[in-house]
Amino acid sequence: MYTVIGKANSRATRVLWVLEELGLDYDHVPAAPQSEGVVSFNPAGKVPVLIEDGTPITDSTAIIQYLADKHGDLTFPAGTLDRARQDSLTQFLLDEFDAALWMAARHSFVLPEELRQSAIKQSLIWEFTNSQKTLAQRMGDGPFLMGARMTVPDVILTHCGHWARIAKFPVQEERLTAYLDRMFARPALRKVMERMG
Repeated sequence: MYTVIGKANSRATRVLWVLEELGLDYDHVPAAPQSEGVVSFNPAGKVPVLIEDGTPITDSTAIIQYLADKHGDLTFPAGTLDRARQDSLTQFLLDEFDAALWMAARHSFVLPEELRQSAIKQSLIWEFTNSQKTLAQRMGDGPFLMGARMTVPDVILTHCGHWARIAKFPVQEERLTAYLDRMFARPALRKVMERMG
């Protein structure tokens, strides 16, 4: 049994969605970042945290890749060329999409008000838009990023797509828009999104 700590409207979405896709049992503790229930497991106070056998695992990407590896789904095997391509996509999405959205969030509501630089959002939107063009060229021919098989990068990109809509970062590539519409329709993700409130 797994326990996921973190509100569903955070990067915990990724972990909850993977658990649902894998059909695994879990408990969900919707704790806020920096709350006592989070800091006791992650000194940085960030969510999500996955607890297994009393051991906390932090960072959403590490957690979902661990779950995919352990349960043999949503991933290609380590040491294969497909896994190298998968990991390359994961890193690209974290660097180009997640990082831009997180930086915008930091300068919107995370940092102390006197440290926020609101003008930075325009440059981040520019980077986010350019990255979409690169991604469109890297997308496979199937319904998922790597073709016929859903993998960890699909979870990261779809979560970033949802985050982008909330943050008013435009998704301009038609191929990406169609992809996100398909992914948002997945029953496992819809179940998690119902908890976001």
